[in-house]
Amino acid sequence: MNPLIPIVVMAIFVGGIAAVFILASVFLGPRKRHPVKDTPFECGFESDGYNQGSMPVRFYLMAILFIVFDVELAFLFPWAVVFRSLGLFGFVEMLVFFIVVGAGFIYAWKIGALEWE
Repeated sequence: MNPLIPIVVMAIFVGGIAAVFILASVFLGPRKRHPVKDTPFECGFESDGYNQGSMPVRFYLMAILFIVFDVELAFLFPWAVVFRSLGLFGFVEMLVFFIVVGAGFIYAWKIGALEWE
């Protein structure tokens, strides 16, 4: 028996369920739009949009830095699980990774990217 058969069966099953849901929303969903339902609504108040102009660049910079350091932690957990089996080579590779990411962190700190003013 081929070991891929269960995966193919599961993919067909999941694809079938997705197709049923899409077709159900097409046939059972509302047919026409309503202006009241199309208005933006948030917390009981009508939305006026973002009145303060464009978002500051520091907001996006902080978000990108958060993602970069979060991905660093995502690489740290699998490495910690297999640390003993990797030996000295795995330790040196992760040390180089930490040095590169740490240098990026120090650079971001020095230029003031972590300051929220």
